[in-house]
Amino acid sequence: MRILIAEDEKDLNRLIVSKLEAEHYSVDRCFDGEEALSYLTSAEYDLAILDIMMPKLDGLTLLRTLRKSGIGCPVLLLTARDSIEDRVTDLDSGANDYLVKPFAFEELLARVRVLLRAPNTLQESCLHLADLTMQLDTHKVFRGTHEISL
Repeated sequence: MRILIAEDEKDLNRLIVSKLEAEHYSVDRCFDGEEALSYLTSAEYDLAILDIMMPKLDGLTLLRTLRKSGIGCPVLLLTARDSIEDRVTDLDSGANDYLVKPFAFEELLARVRVLLRAPNTLQESCLHLADLTMQLDTHKVFRGTHEISL
């Protein structure tokens, strides 16, 4: 299983990577949203763990860009934002799960296992033709990353 970690706090990034590698996952790491977008659009990942507050491109903007592009790999958001309103908004933006910092690594690993064994239905809910994407679940159509009004 291939996982991408996008976390700008270098020590936390290193710890997450080491914990996941100890569980025999293949892990790529990056430290900002633009780099994460490059990774996620150039290779196939089974899971992306994204910090919300990253330089260059924040995690929520990155998530929305991925979903509009039809990239449906599961996404676990990491954040210090802990209000119910933030959680609901962020999950409705296309995240599969949400974990508030600070967190226990045992919980992170459990959430990773759950996301990796869940069927990825988002990929099946998109139709693609050239640069056109139709999201069947939201009834939206995009040319590239620009939404077409229906």
